[in-house]
Parts: sequence; structure tokens; C-alpha cells
Amino acid sequence: MPADTASVTGWGRTAPTTARLIRPRTYEEAAAAVRDCGARGGIPRGLGRAYGDAAQNAGGSVLDMTGLDRIHAIDADEGIVLCDAGISLHRLTEVLLPLGWFVPVTPGTRHVTVGGAIGADIHGKNHHVSGSFSRHVLSLELLTADGGVRAVGPGTPLFDATAGGMGLTGVILTATVRLQPVETSLMSVDTERARDLDDLMARLTATDHRYRYSVAWIDLLARGAATGRAMLTRGDHAPLDALPERTRARRDPLAFRTSRLPAAPAFLPEGLLSRTTVGLFNELWYRKAPRARTGELQRLSTFFHPLDGVPHWNRVYGRGGFVQYQFVVGHGQEDAVRRIVRRISQRRCPSFLAVLKRFGDADPGWLSFPVPGWTLALDIPARLPGLGAFLDELDEEVAAAGGRVYLAKDSRLRPELLTAMYPRLADFRALRAELDPRGVFVSDLARRLGL
Repeated sequence: MPADTASVTGWGRTAPTTARLIRPRTYEEAAAAVRDCGARGGIPRGLGRAYGDAAQNAGGSVLDMTGLDRIHAIDADEGIVLCDAGISLHRLTEVLLPLGWFVPVTPGTRHVTVGGAIGADIHGKNHHVSGSFSRHVLSLELLTADGGVRAVGPGTPLFDATAGGMGLTGVILTATVRLQPVETSLMSVDTERARDLDDLMARLTATDHRYRYSVAWIDLLARGAATGRAMLTRGDHAPLDALPERTRARRDPLAFRTSRLPAAPAFLPEGLLSRTTVGLFNELWYRKAPRARTGELQRLSTFFHPLDGVPHWNRVYGRGGFVQYQFVVGHGQEDAVRRIVRRISQRRCPSFLAVLKRFGDADPGWLSFPVPGWTLALDIPARLPGLGAFLDELDEEVAAAGGRVYLAKDSRLRPELLTAMYPRLADFRALRAELDPRGVFVSDLARRLGL
């Protein structure tokens, strides 16, 4: 099977390592790759959209699973698909949308695999309604360290360890997923401004239940009375009768249309994303938002995945890359959110991709990230002076509030905080030790945090 030595990094491009990259094309080749991982073990990898080091394995093997990308069966009446774990959410959308079905949960990019969606237990703008991706997985097939393939279903310890387990329980080969019915490929979107963080949190608390999807872009450079000002965007799938008569959209209501802009250049000046430039962008972005607008029709790609229209957008941070920092704290910890937002604002972190949203009920995955409460995600240039020490302080604030950081985006968390953040960590480690006593499945993230 194809294999070569390659530099491998996360989407943040902060810590590239060299590994033996193996590309299985059949289940048998995947099993052979697991048996042949070598002393440094191996880790499955999808499309490389984990921001940190979760899908890297310095000096070992990395199994590129994107060659296993078939759809095996679709139940168009019940809305169920059986597919290989290497297929992307983009490809699933291309196939399923014309049949009146949409993926049940999507993150900010559709260029993730189903296996990656389960391994990271991804969440989207609808978590307060629909939970994480693994909640909609009816079954999966898992290639384990002994070379066997196990059928795994919800409610079992192995499923709960695999959902959010960052590929460390084995290689997901197939998954059966329940889908979301839709009448059109458009979204009906309401947009409004919030003048500050308290105004934003009050609006989210009072009205989130009216919408399937809800998220807020937040200006983390605003200070004083404007600290935490935001643009709040909520919506749902547009019904057929919301589409104007005698339009292209009405004639083909389930067409999947995307836009594509020129790719970001391979090399950009390190100082491009300064406090000044990001501050100007944030000011313009906030001012262009309507004070209140309802019922705007948007493409799925515009509402869910605006950055997918810019290939290699992660290059805009320069050669140093960027850190995406995401945390969650529970309901009742609103003061912790306020303190952290104020600290980021006072620190003048140049972040133009910052979102705040509310999570609903927690999912059963032992290392699944969401818990009921508030989550904030932001991108920061990795070369910002003093960034490591500053984020360490935020980690301690999050842990003290009973919260956690998202492992799929992490690249620098200190391991001593992990147990406080993930109470089922001991169960996860024990199951891994029993299932994989030789440590076949391992990653840079696992070594760094002692997973």
C-alpha cells in the first residue's frame, strides 16, 4: 500500500513532525497497517482539520484514511446512511442533500471525515438542540489493536471511549448515521447586533430555544463599555414555501451550491494580523452587521462554512501558524466567561475569528468536549509574545470554574490540568490499557497529555 515519510501538522501549523504516512485503500490494508505500525505506534488521520497535534505521531506511523470513502447504503425513507469513515461531510452533503437529507451536525468546515467527526465528537451551531455528532451514530465498526474488527453501538464503554477519543481506541472503518431532513438547500437566517457581552448573553439565554442553529461572532478587541460586543446569527433550514416563486432556487430547491475564492498565498508577512489590522477588521465587521434582520435566505455553505470558500485560509497567520483556543464552562459560571473575555480584551489578542455559543446536554463520550454551558473559541497568531503563559493562566481559570478545553483544537495544554477537566479520564485510560496493552495507537497529543 502507498507509504512515505512526510511532515505532518495540524490545521494550526504550529508543530510539524515527521512520520511514516500510510494510505490504506481497503479494510485489509488498514489491518495490515495497524499490524505494521512499528515501535512508535500509529494514529488514524482524516483530512487534517484538527488544529493541534491530535493526528500527528512523531517518528511513528500515521494512517491516512481518506482512501476509504465509500457510501455503502442509504435509506432515503428513514434518513440513515452507512458509509466508510474516510468520507468527508462535503461528499456526504453532495450525495444526500438532493435526497432531502443533511448531516445531523457540522462544524465550521465540511472538510472533515466521518471518522474524524466521531473521534473528535464534533459539535456545531445546533448543539443546544441536537448535541454532538456521535449522538446520531447508530453503530460503527472499529479496527482494534489486535487486528480484529468490532461492531460497536451506543451505550457501550467502547463507544463512549471512541466518541471523542481522538482515534486512540482504534481505527473507525464504517459508521451508520441518522440524518437531518430538509426541504431546501437554503437557510432562513436572523441577524442582530449585541452592544456588549451582557447584552449578548442575555439574548442567547432568552431566545436560543427558538432556533435550531445559533452562534455569535464576538469582538475580542473591543474594550470599555463595548467589551464583548457581537453579531448574533441564528437560523433554521428554510422550508420550500419560503423560497420566492419563479426563481432558480425554487426550481431546484435542493441543489448544493458553494462559492470559491482564490486560495490564500503560501507565504504572508508575519505582521499582517496585528492588533491594528484586526481591530480595523472587527470594527468594520461589526458596523456592517444589521441592527436587526430576519428571514434572510443564505446558502448552506455561507451559513455553516464561510471559510471553506477560501482554500488554505490557515496561511493568513504566516509561517508561525496559529493557536485555536476553545473552552467551555457550565451554566452558572457566566462570571468566568466575563472575566476571560475581559482578560483577552485587555491583553489585546488580535483575534478576528472568535465565536461564543451555548451548549445543550452533554453527550456520553468520556472525552467528549461539550457540557451544558458557554463555549468560546478564538484564533490567535502563535507568535504573539507571551501567548503560552497567558493561555496557561486562562486554562487555570477554566479549570477552576469546572470547565475544560477542546482536545481537538489543543496544542499546548499542561497535563496536570487534564484530570480536573475530564472526570472520566481514568476510565478512558483503563479501557485503553485493556484494549491496547502494547500501545499500538498513539499520537503526539496522547504523549503530551498522558492519555
